Amino acid sequence: MENNETQKRELGLLDSTMIVIGSMIGSGIFIVSADVARNVGGAGWVILTWVITGIMTLIGAISYGELAGMMPKVGGQFVYLKEAYGKLTAFLFGWCTFLVIQTGTIAAVAVAFAKYTGVLFPDYISEKSFFYPLKLIGIDSNFGISSVQLLAVASILILTVINLRGVKEAKFVQLVLTVVKTVALFGLIILGVLVGLKFDYLSQNWQNAWDSFSTSSEGIATPVSGLALLSVIGLSMVGPLFSSSAWNNITYTAGEVKDPKRDIPLSLFYGTLIVSTLYILANISYQMLMPVAGLPNGESVLARGIMFASNDRVGTAAAEIIFGNLGVIIMGIFIMISTFGCNNGLLLAGSRVYYAMAKDGLFFKKVGKLNKNGVPGFSLKIQSFWAALLCLSGTYGTLLDYTVFTVLIFYILTIFAIFILRQKQPNVPRPYKAFGYPVVPAIYIFIAISLCINLLIFRTQTSLFGLIIVAIGIPVYYIWKKN
Repeated sequence: MENNETQKRELGLLDSTMIVIGSMIGSGIFIVSADVARNVGGAGWVILTWVITGIMTLIGAISYGELAGMMPKVGGQFVYLKEAYGKLTAFLFGWCTFLVIQTGTIAAVAVAFAKYTGVLFPDYISEKSFFYPLKLIGIDSNFGISSVQLLAVASILILTVINLRGVKEAKFVQLVLTVVKTVALFGLIILGVLVGLKFDYLSQNWQNAWDSFSTSSEGIATPVSGLALLSVIGLSMVGPLFSSSAWNNITYTAGEVKDPKRDIPLSLFYGTLIVSTLYILANISYQMLMPVAGLPNGESVLARGIMFASNDRVGTAAAEIIFGNLGVIIMGIFIMISTFGCNNGLLLAGSRVYYAMAKDGLFFKKVGKLNKNGVPGFSLKIQSFWAALLCLSGTYGTLLDYTVFTVLIFYILTIFAIFILRQKQPNVPRPYKAFGYPVVPAIYIFIAISLCINLLIFRTQTSLFGLIIVAIGIPVYYIWKKN
């Protein structure tokens, strides 16, 4: 049953902040520090990479606050781009969001949830345990679906059902899971510091904190300096930036926020500040518990260090030092909660983008309908369907690599929209104005463009493929518009 009732404004400031925090904290903070350490070397450079990422995220969030305050409409970033650049640019953002960015992230987070569930139930959930669906209907085929993929799809379906029941149910799940994982992360940091005080690793790590070197998978270190160091730092920021991404998702839900002009800008600021601070503190905690440098074939957690933590699971290594063998189980439970809550926020927010697109005639008309519970039901369903297909195909990781460049481009365009709309719409009320305008937003744009140039030079194939995904959307837009 579908109807055209208006969306229910159920989200207050706390709920909005929980969506920002919950969508940001997934599994990245427990993994990507290993890659950062291998790229930049010294403990100081590792922390600096996270600090720069945190500053960029905070600048982006407070800059979006101006746009959110002046255009508190469902779809958020889609609306900002449409007002500044027109429907084509907005469509390309929505096209990439549906095709890869949001759904690919949902798939990746769901698979991370399933993998860490496998830590608790290794006999049942494993990437080596396969189900062959075609053989059930008599077709002799080697096509198999792993139990990890099946659980990932099941987690998406469960969260979709919850979201279909209404915003009130979805926000309750988000609140509970976000509080649990935020407290748990903070607890891990505190315990890491307390246990780390018994060791001398922090002072050891910071004796040569500003030695910069890149380390190969074989453990061979190559010194880097000057422009090469800046380039390496830029490439190292890709992981932290994506661990800090999805903060803008709250803008998509403006139609369901009680006081969007006030609450969305404030939730962007509070949420990104809290998460960025926790991420920096988590890395300091890691450095108190173990050496930054290590050996790829080290026989112990300490011998491998942060650089070569098993499967890059730095968070698990830290928990193992704190809790012993029980740490692996504790971290598995923690990341299960973290990723499940992260996906709830991603599913809730992403569906509102396609809903806004459909309202503008840029997506299937049915996507622009609300169900009996006042949520875009069909939008939620097609989003989960596509994300589930990406889980089963196993292509989500590759697709996300291809869109790093693209995501940065849309961030740049949105921040630059502040400058355009100050000229085009000078009289529109702005409850919040971008902090430090025009200098601070310009700094964000400069850093982001520098990162894009860096990616284009050193990761040419993935960057160009991301642009191809965008380019394919151009003829799709005109075909859609014509028909």
